[in-house]
Amino acid sequence: IGRALRDRLLAEGGIRVAMTRDDDRFLALGERVDIARRLNADLFVSIHADSAGERDQVTGASIYTLSESASSEAAALYAARENQADRINGIELSADNTNVNAILVELSQRRTSQESAEFAQLIVREGSASLNFHEQPLRSAALAVLRAPDVPAVLFESGYITNRGEADRLGSPEGQAAFAEAMARAIRIYFARASVD
Repeated sequence: IGRALRDRLLAEGGIRVAMTRDDDRFLALGERVDIARRLNADLFVSIHADSAGERDQVTGASIYTLSESASSEAAALYAARENQADRINGIELSADNTNVNAILVELSQRRTSQESAEFAQLIVREGSASLNFHEQPLRSAALAVLRAPDVPAVLFESGYITNRGEADRLGSPEGQAAFAEAMARAIRIYFARASVD
C-alpha cells in the first residue's frame, strides 16, 4: 500500500515522495525518522499492518499521533541529544543555554503535534467512504517513529493481517487503490491548507 500511495502521488504530480525503504529490510525506528529529517520532509507517514494474535475478528484502520505526554518527553530527550544542533525550524539554538533549547524544541513539538493531529483527522474524513476504520480510529501514543520535533507525522495502521478478509483487502489492487486515493487526497488537502497559513 505504501508503493500504491507513492505511485498515486507521483502520477498526480506536485509532491516529492521519498520512501524510507522499498523492500522488507529492517530499519530501526530512529533511522526512519532520521531519513525524514535529512530530507527536510514536510510530512512523515509511517504505514503499518496490525496484528491481533489469535483474535481474527478484530478489524479496522487507525491513525496514531504522538501523545501530549510523549511529546514533552520526546522534546526533552531531543533537546538533550541535539543540544549542539545549529537550527530547528529556522531558529538558531544557543550552545550556551540548554533551557532555551529545550523550550524551543518543546514549542516546535507542540506545533508539529497539532499539525499531525489535523492531518490524522483529514485521513479519517477523506477515507470514511472507502476505508474500513476501527471504531476509534484516532489514537495517540509515545511511538518512537513519531518523535521528530519538526516533522508532522502519523503512523497509519492499515488494518489487521490476522483478519483474513482485511488481509485480502490490503493485498488486493482494489484495496490498495482505495487506500492510495484517500491518503493522497488527505495529503494534498493538508499541503493546500499549509500553503495558505
